[in-house]
Amino acid sequence: MTTGPAVRELMPVLSAALSGAGPVLLPDGPGDLRGPDGPALGPGENDAEDPTVALLSTSGSSGRSKRVLLQASALLASASATHDRLGGPGRWLLALPVHHVAGLQVLVRSLVTGTTPVAVDLAGGFRPAEFVEAAGRLGRARRYTALVPTQLGRLLDAGDEAAATLAGFDAVLVGGAATPDPLLRRAREAGVRIVTSYGMTETCGGCVYDGLPLQGVTLTLDDDGRISLGGPVVARGYHRADGAAADGSAPGTPFTIDATGRRWFRTDDAGTTDGERLVVLGRLDDLIVTGGLKVAPRAVEAVLLDLPEIAEAIVLGVPDAEWGQRVVAAVVLAPGATAPTLAGLRGQVAARLGRAAAPRQCLVLDSIPLLGPGKPDRTRLAALAADGGA
Repeated sequence: MTTGPAVRELMPVLSAALSGAGPVLLPDGPGDLRGPDGPALGPGENDAEDPTVALLSTSGSSGRSKRVLLQASALLASASATHDRLGGPGRWLLALPVHHVAGLQVLVRSLVTGTTPVAVDLAGGFRPAEFVEAAGRLGRARRYTALVPTQLGRLLDAGDEAAATLAGFDAVLVGGAATPDPLLRRAREAGVRIVTSYGMTETCGGCVYDGLPLQGVTLTLDDDGRISLGGPVVARGYHRADGAAADGSAPGTPFTIDATGRRWFRTDDAGTTDGERLVVLGRLDDLIVTGGLKVAPRAVEAVLLDLPEIAEAIVLGVPDAEWGQRVVAAVVLAPGATAPTLAGLRGQVAARLGRAAAPRQCLVLDSIPLLGPGKPDRTRLAALAADGGA
Protein backbone atom coordinates (compact mmCIF):
# COMPACT_ATOMS: atom_id res chain seq x y z
CA MET A 1 0.00 0.00 0.00
CA THR A 2 1.00 3.63 -0.22
CA THR A 3 0.61 5.51 3.05
CA GLY A 4 2.10 8.63 4.55
CA PRO A 5 4.28 6.85 7.17
CA ALA A 6 5.57 4.32 4.63
CA VAL A 7 6.55 7.09 2.23
CA ARG A 8 8.29 9.09 4.96
CA GLU A 9 10.32 6.00 5.85
CA LEU A 10 11.22 5.37 2.23
CA MET A 11 12.41 8.89 1.38
CA PRO A 12 15.76 8.69 3.23
CA VAL A 13 16.33 5.18 1.84
CA LEU A 14 15.80 6.47 -1.69
CA SER A 15 18.00 9.49 -1.00
CA ALA A 16 20.84 7.19 0.09
CA ALA A 17 20.43 5.05 -3.03
CA LEU A 18 20.55 8.14 -5.26
CA SER A 19 23.83 9.24 -3.70
CA GLY A 20 25.34 5.77 -3.82
CA ALA A 21 25.55 5.62 -0.02
CA GLY A 22 22.76 3.06 0.24
CA PRO A 23 21.87 -0.24 -1.44
CA VAL A 24 20.03 -0.62 -4.71
CA LEU A 25 16.27 -0.76 -4.15
CA LEU A 26 14.07 -3.65 -5.22
CA PRO A 27 10.27 -3.83 -5.45
CA ASP A 28 8.71 -5.78 -2.62
CA GLY A 29 4.97 -5.99 -3.04
CA PRO A 30 2.48 -3.33 -4.11
CA GLY A 31 3.45 0.16 -3.12
CA ASP A 32 6.72 -0.72 -1.40
CA LEU A 33 10.44 -0.66 -2.23
CA ARG A 34 13.01 -2.31 -0.02
CA GLY A 35 16.62 -3.34 -0.43
CA PRO A 36 18.39 -3.76 2.92
CA ASP A 37 21.28 -5.67 1.37
CA GLY A 38 20.83 -4.73 -2.27
CA PRO A 39 20.81 -7.13 -5.23
CA ALA A 40 23.96 -8.54 -6.77
CA LEU A 41 24.84 -6.52 -9.85
CA GLY A 42 27.09 -7.70 -12.63
CA PRO A 43 29.72 -5.97 -14.79
CA GLY A 44 28.41 -2.75 -16.29
CA GLU A 45 25.34 -2.75 -14.05
CA ASN A 46 26.62 -0.22 -11.55
CA ASP A 47 28.95 2.77 -11.47
CA ALA A 48 30.38 4.47 -8.43
CA GLU A 49 30.03 7.84 -10.16
CA ASP A 50 26.46 7.17 -11.31
CA PRO A 51 24.96 4.49 -9.06
CA THR A 52 22.13 2.21 -10.00
CA VAL A 53 19.31 3.30 -7.69
CA ALA A 54 16.58 0.71 -8.28
CA LEU A 55 15.63 -2.37 -10.21
CA LEU A 56 12.03 -1.91 -11.34
CA SER A 57 10.07 -4.52 -13.23
CA THR A 58 8.34 -3.78 -16.50
CA SER A 59 4.63 -4.56 -16.68
CA GLY A 60 5.19 -7.69 -18.75
CA SER A 61 2.27 -6.77 -21.00
CA SER A 62 3.98 -8.33 -24.03
CA GLY A 63 5.58 -11.29 -22.31
CA ARG A 64 7.94 -11.99 -19.40
CA SER A 65 8.60 -9.03 -17.15
CA LYS A 66 12.16 -7.67 -17.11
CA ARG A 67 13.97 -5.76 -14.39
CA VAL A 68 15.32 -2.38 -15.46
CA LEU A 69 18.49 -0.82 -14.03
CA LEU A 70 17.56 2.78 -13.19
CA GLN A 71 20.64 4.92 -12.54
CA ALA A 72 20.75 8.15 -10.56
CA SER A 73 21.58 10.42 -13.50
CA ALA A 74 18.58 9.20 -15.50
CA LEU A 75 16.11 9.55 -12.64
CA LEU A 76 17.41 13.02 -11.78
CA ALA A 77 17.42 14.17 -15.43
CA SER A 78 13.80 13.05 -15.75
CA ALA A 79 12.77 14.87 -12.56
CA SER A 80 14.48 18.10 -13.63
CA ALA A 81 13.04 18.03 -17.15
CA THR A 82 9.57 17.35 -15.78
CA HIS A 83 9.61 20.39 -13.51
CA ASP A 84 11.02 22.55 -16.30
CA ARG A 85 8.14 21.52 -18.58
CA LEU A 86 5.43 21.92 -15.95
CA GLY A 87 6.49 25.41 -14.89
CA GLY A 88 8.65 24.84 -11.84
CA PRO A 89 8.85 22.73 -8.67
CA GLY A 90 5.73 21.99 -6.68
CA ARG A 91 4.35 19.56 -4.14
CA TRP A 92 3.30 16.15 -5.40
CA LEU A 93 0.35 13.95 -4.51
CA LEU A 94 1.40 10.28 -4.73
CA ALA A 95 -1.52 8.24 -6.05
CA LEU A 96 0.43 5.37 -7.67
CA PRO A 97 2.38 2.50 -6.12
CA VAL A 98 6.08 3.27 -5.82
CA HIS A 99 7.13 -0.08 -7.25
CA HIS A 100 6.01 1.36 -10.61
CA VAL A 101 8.23 3.98 -12.18
CA ALA A 102 5.57 6.71 -12.20
CA GLY A 103 5.16 6.37 -8.45
CA LEU A 104 8.91 6.22 -7.82
CA GLN A 105 9.40 9.38 -9.86
CA VAL A 106 6.97 11.28 -7.65
CA LEU A 107 9.34 10.53 -4.77
CA VAL A 108 12.44 11.49 -6.77
CA ARG A 109 10.88 14.80 -7.85
CA SER A 110 10.01 15.52 -4.24
CA LEU A 111 13.51 14.74 -3.01
CA VAL A 112 15.24 17.01 -5.50
CA THR A 113 12.97 19.94 -4.59
CA GLY A 114 13.17 19.36 -0.84
CA THR A 115 9.44 18.72 -0.47
CA THR A 116 7.48 15.88 1.11
CA PRO A 117 4.81 14.23 -1.04
CA VAL A 118 1.34 13.55 0.30
CA ALA A 119 0.37 9.92 -0.25
CA VAL A 120 -3.06 8.52 -1.09
CA ASP A 121 -3.86 5.43 0.96
CA LEU A 122 -4.15 2.63 -1.61
CA ALA A 123 -4.58 -0.19 0.92
CA GLY A 124 -8.12 -0.89 -0.29
CA GLY A 125 -7.48 0.05 -3.90
CA PHE A 126 -7.88 3.47 -5.46
CA ARG A 127 -10.85 5.37 -4.01
CA PRO A 128 -11.76 8.89 -5.14
CA ALA A 129 -12.68 9.94 -1.59
CA GLU A 130 -9.16 9.09 -0.38
CA PHE A 131 -7.69 11.10 -3.26
CA VAL A 132 -9.80 14.15 -2.40
CA GLU A 133 -8.86 13.92 1.28
CA ALA A 134 -5.15 13.61 0.52
CA ALA A 135 -5.24 16.51 -1.95
CA GLY A 136 -6.63 18.69 0.79
CA ARG A 137 -3.34 18.24 2.69
CA LEU A 138 -1.11 19.56 -0.10
CA GLY A 139 -1.17 23.18 0.93
CA ARG A 140 -1.01 26.19 -1.37
CA ALA A 141 2.19 25.50 -3.31
CA ARG A 142 2.11 24.42 -6.94
CA ARG A 143 0.28 21.10 -6.95
CA TYR A 144 1.02 18.12 -9.16
CA THR A 145 -0.08 14.51 -9.38
CA ALA A 146 0.29 11.54 -11.73
CA LEU A 147 -2.52 9.14 -12.63
CA VAL A 148 -3.35 6.31 -14.98
CA PRO A 149 -6.44 6.69 -17.21
CA THR A 150 -8.55 4.37 -15.07
CA GLN A 151 -7.99 6.59 -12.03
CA LEU A 152 -8.81 9.71 -14.01
CA GLY A 153 -12.07 8.19 -15.18
CA ARG A 154 -13.07 7.13 -11.67
CA LEU A 155 -12.41 10.60 -10.30
CA LEU A 156 -14.51 12.25 -12.99
CA ASP A 157 -17.30 9.72 -12.33
CA ALA A 158 -17.19 10.45 -8.59
CA GLY A 159 -18.96 13.80 -8.81
CA ASP A 160 -18.36 17.51 -8.57
CA GLU A 161 -16.06 17.49 -5.51
CA ALA A 162 -13.58 15.07 -7.09
CA ALA A 163 -13.66 16.93 -10.41
CA ALA A 164 -13.07 20.25 -8.64
CA THR A 165 -10.15 18.71 -6.74
CA LEU A 166 -8.58 17.60 -10.01
CA ALA A 167 -9.10 21.06 -11.48
CA GLY A 168 -7.17 22.52 -8.54
CA PHE A 169 -3.89 20.92 -9.65
CA ASP A 170 -1.41 22.89 -11.72
CA ALA A 171 -0.83 19.74 -13.78
CA VAL A 172 -2.20 16.20 -13.79
CA LEU A 173 0.10 13.80 -15.61
CA VAL A 174 -1.75 10.90 -17.21
CA GLY A 175 0.15 7.93 -18.59
CA GLY A 176 0.88 4.25 -18.13
CA ALA A 177 -1.60 3.42 -20.89
CA ALA A 178 -3.28 5.18 -23.79
CA THR A 179 -5.85 7.74 -22.64
CA PRO A 180 -9.02 7.69 -24.76
CA ASP A 181 -9.84 10.99 -26.47
CA PRO A 182 -13.36 11.16 -24.96
CA LEU A 183 -11.84 10.90 -21.45
CA LEU A 184 -9.32 13.65 -22.25
CA ARG A 185 -12.08 15.91 -23.60
CA ARG A 186 -14.20 15.29 -20.55
CA ALA A 187 -11.34 16.12 -18.18
CA ARG A 188 -10.42 19.29 -20.01
CA GLU A 189 -14.03 20.42 -20.12
CA ALA A 190 -14.02 20.04 -16.32
CA GLY A 191 -11.07 22.43 -16.14
CA VAL A 192 -8.42 19.79 -15.42
CA ARG A 193 -4.94 20.71 -16.64
CA ILE A 194 -4.18 17.33 -18.20
CA VAL A 195 -0.69 16.55 -19.50
CA THR A 196 -0.48 13.28 -21.40
CA SER A 197 2.81 11.46 -20.94
CA TYR A 198 4.48 8.77 -23.02
CA GLY A 199 7.37 6.67 -21.84
CA MET A 200 8.13 3.46 -20.00
CA THR A 201 10.21 2.07 -17.17
CA GLU A 202 13.18 1.96 -19.55
CA THR A 203 13.01 5.77 -19.94
CA CYS A 204 12.40 6.52 -16.23
CA GLY A 205 8.73 6.99 -17.01
CA GLY A 206 7.15 9.61 -19.24
CA CYS A 207 9.62 11.55 -21.36
CA VAL A 208 7.26 12.86 -24.05
CA TYR A 209 4.59 15.26 -22.73
CA ASP A 210 1.62 16.16 -24.90
CA GLY A 211 3.52 14.73 -27.87
CA LEU A 212 6.67 16.83 -27.33
CA PRO A 213 9.92 15.36 -25.92
CA LEU A 214 11.22 16.73 -22.64
CA GLN A 215 14.38 18.82 -22.65
CA GLY A 216 17.33 16.63 -23.65
CA VAL A 217 15.17 13.83 -25.07
CA THR A 218 15.31 12.92 -28.76
CA LEU A 219 12.89 10.65 -30.60
CA THR A 220 13.20 9.02 -33.99
CA LEU A 221 10.86 6.91 -36.11
CA ASP A 222 12.08 3.98 -38.19
CA ASP A 223 10.69 3.24 -41.63
CA ASP A 224 8.06 0.99 -40.03
CA GLY A 225 7.13 3.74 -37.56
CA ARG A 226 8.94 2.17 -34.61
CA ILE A 227 9.73 4.77 -31.93
CA SER A 228 13.22 5.10 -30.47
CA LEU A 229 13.94 7.41 -27.55
CA GLY A 230 17.35 8.84 -26.70
CA GLY A 231 18.82 11.05 -24.02
CA PRO A 232 19.85 11.23 -20.37
CA VAL A 233 16.57 9.68 -19.15
CA VAL A 234 17.29 6.30 -20.77
CA ALA A 235 18.01 3.56 -18.22
CA ARG A 236 21.27 1.67 -17.95
CA GLY A 237 19.73 -1.52 -19.33
CA TYR A 238 18.17 -4.76 -18.14
CA HIS A 239 19.52 -6.78 -15.25
CA ARG A 240 21.77 -9.51 -16.67
CA ALA A 241 19.50 -12.23 -15.32
CA ASP A 242 16.88 -10.99 -17.76
CA GLY A 243 19.02 -11.74 -20.80
CA ALA A 244 20.38 -8.34 -21.76
CA ALA A 245 23.65 -6.83 -20.59
CA ALA A 246 23.74 -3.24 -19.47
CA ASP A 247 26.54 -2.40 -21.88
CA GLY A 248 24.41 -3.33 -24.89
CA SER A 249 26.46 -6.42 -25.72
CA ALA A 250 23.65 -8.93 -25.36
CA PRO A 251 22.06 -9.99 -28.67
CA GLY A 252 18.91 -8.12 -29.51
CA THR A 253 19.06 -5.66 -26.63
CA PRO A 254 16.96 -2.55 -27.29
CA PHE A 255 19.49 -0.44 -25.36
CA THR A 256 22.34 1.11 -27.34
CA ILE A 257 24.88 3.91 -26.94
CA ASP A 258 25.74 5.96 -30.02
CA ALA A 259 29.10 7.46 -31.01
CA THR A 260 28.37 10.62 -29.01
CA GLY A 261 27.68 8.67 -25.81
CA ARG A 262 23.92 9.20 -25.96
CA ARG A 263 21.83 6.33 -24.66
CA TRP A 264 18.97 5.03 -26.82
CA PHE A 265 16.03 2.73 -26.19
CA ARG A 266 14.28 1.08 -29.13
CA THR A 267 10.62 0.65 -28.17
CA ASP A 268 8.05 -1.82 -29.44
CA ASP A 269 5.63 1.01 -30.22
CA ALA A 270 4.69 2.53 -33.54
CA GLY A 271 4.10 6.22 -34.02
CA THR A 272 3.76 9.05 -36.45
CA THR A 273 3.96 12.82 -36.20
CA ASP A 274 1.16 15.35 -36.26
CA GLY A 275 3.10 18.46 -37.13
CA GLU A 276 5.90 18.36 -34.57
CA ARG A 277 4.04 16.23 -32.02
CA LEU A 278 4.35 12.47 -31.60
CA VAL A 279 1.20 10.41 -32.05
CA VAL A 280 1.58 6.91 -30.59
CA LEU A 281 -0.31 4.34 -32.66
CA GLY A 282 0.18 1.40 -30.31
CA ARG A 283 2.45 -1.59 -30.01
CA LEU A 284 3.78 -3.01 -33.25
CA ASP A 285 2.90 -6.53 -32.11
CA ASP A 286 -0.70 -5.46 -31.38
CA LEU A 287 -1.31 -4.80 -35.08
CA ILE A 288 -4.03 -7.15 -36.33
CA VAL A 289 -3.68 -8.93 -39.68
CA THR A 290 -7.11 -10.23 -40.65
CA GLY A 291 -7.87 -11.65 -44.07
CA GLY A 292 -4.50 -10.36 -45.25
CA LEU A 293 -5.31 -6.76 -44.25
CA LYS A 294 -3.74 -4.76 -41.40
CA VAL A 295 -5.96 -3.20 -38.73
CA ALA A 296 -4.74 -0.75 -36.07
CA PRO A 297 -6.53 -1.50 -32.76
CA ARG A 298 -6.45 2.12 -31.57
CA ALA A 299 -8.32 3.30 -34.65
CA VAL A 300 -11.12 0.82 -33.93
CA GLU A 301 -11.13 1.74 -30.24
CA ALA A 302 -11.55 5.41 -31.15
CA VAL A 303 -14.68 4.61 -33.17
CA LEU A 304 -16.16 2.50 -30.38
CA LEU A 305 -15.46 5.13 -27.74
CA ASP A 306 -17.40 7.68 -29.76
CA LEU A 307 -20.55 5.60 -29.15
CA PRO A 308 -22.49 6.88 -26.12
CA GLU A 309 -23.23 3.39 -24.82
CA ILE A 310 -19.54 2.43 -24.50
CA ALA A 311 -17.40 3.72 -21.62
CA GLU A 312 -14.24 1.69 -22.23
CA ALA A 313 -12.98 -0.32 -25.19
CA ILE A 314 -9.97 -2.48 -25.98
CA VAL A 315 -9.51 -4.08 -29.39
CA LEU A 316 -7.24 -7.04 -30.06
CA GLY A 317 -6.66 -9.82 -32.55
CA VAL A 318 -6.98 -13.51 -31.70
CA PRO A 319 -6.13 -16.55 -33.85
CA ASP A 320 -8.88 -17.51 -36.28
CA ALA A 321 -8.93 -20.49 -38.64
CA GLU A 322 -10.63 -18.54 -41.42
CA TRP A 323 -9.23 -15.03 -41.10
CA GLY A 324 -5.81 -15.67 -39.57
CA GLN A 325 -6.82 -13.26 -36.82
CA ARG A 326 -10.25 -12.00 -35.98
CA VAL A 327 -10.89 -8.54 -34.57
CA VAL A 328 -12.27 -8.72 -31.02
CA ALA A 329 -13.73 -5.78 -29.10
CA ALA A 330 -13.82 -5.89 -25.30
CA VAL A 331 -16.12 -3.14 -24.00
CA VAL A 332 -17.45 -1.77 -20.73
CA LEU A 333 -20.87 -0.16 -21.00
CA ALA A 334 -21.69 3.33 -19.85
CA PRO A 335 -23.93 3.42 -16.74
CA GLY A 336 -27.47 2.41 -17.64
CA ALA A 337 -26.62 1.60 -21.25
CA THR A 338 -27.91 -1.43 -23.13
CA ALA A 339 -25.35 -3.70 -24.69
CA PRO A 340 -24.96 -2.99 -28.42
CA THR A 341 -25.44 -5.77 -30.94
CA LEU A 342 -22.42 -7.13 -32.75
CA ALA A 343 -24.06 -6.21 -36.05
CA GLY A 344 -24.49 -2.64 -34.84
CA LEU A 345 -20.85 -2.35 -33.79
CA ARG A 346 -19.67 -3.83 -37.06
CA GLY A 347 -21.73 -1.35 -39.00
CA GLN A 348 -20.38 1.65 -37.07
CA VAL A 349 -16.75 0.58 -37.49
CA ALA A 350 -17.10 -0.51 -41.11
CA ALA A 351 -18.64 2.82 -42.07
CA ARG A 352 -15.54 4.68 -40.85
CA LEU A 353 -12.68 2.24 -41.23
CA GLY A 354 -13.81 -0.42 -43.70
CA ARG A 355 -15.17 -3.93 -43.23
CA ALA A 356 -11.82 -5.50 -42.34
CA ALA A 357 -11.66 -3.42 -39.15
CA ALA A 358 -15.16 -4.37 -37.98
CA PRO A 359 -15.13 -6.61 -34.87
CA ARG A 360 -16.17 -10.21 -35.38
CA GLN A 361 -16.58 -10.79 -31.65
CA CYS A 362 -17.60 -8.53 -28.77
CA LEU A 363 -16.97 -9.16 -25.09
CA VAL A 364 -19.14 -7.10 -22.75
CA LEU A 365 -17.30 -6.90 -19.42
CA ASP A 366 -17.88 -5.30 -16.05
CA SER A 367 -14.31 -3.97 -16.19
CA ILE A 368 -11.22 -4.29 -18.35
CA PRO A 369 -8.65 -6.59 -16.70
CA LEU A 370 -5.50 -4.61 -15.97
CA LEU A 371 -1.84 -5.52 -15.78
CA GLY A 372 0.67 -3.20 -14.17
CA PRO A 373 -0.01 0.54 -13.93
CA GLY A 374 -3.34 0.75 -15.71
CA LYS A 375 -2.39 -1.27 -18.80
CA PRO A 376 -4.99 -3.65 -20.28
CA ASP A 377 -4.17 -7.32 -19.82
CA ARG A 378 -4.35 -8.41 -23.44
CA THR A 379 -3.33 -11.97 -22.62
CA ARG A 380 -6.32 -12.31 -20.29
CA LEU A 381 -8.62 -10.70 -22.86
CA ALA A 382 -7.40 -13.09 -25.57
CA ALA A 383 -8.13 -16.02 -23.25
CA LEU A 384 -11.64 -14.69 -22.62
CA ALA A 385 -12.19 -14.34 -26.36
CA ALA A 386 -11.02 -17.90 -26.94
CA ASP A 387 -13.45 -19.09 -24.27
CA GLY A 388 -16.27 -17.17 -25.90
CA GLY A 389 -16.28 -14.46 -23.24
CA ALA A 390 -16.79 -16.73 -20.26
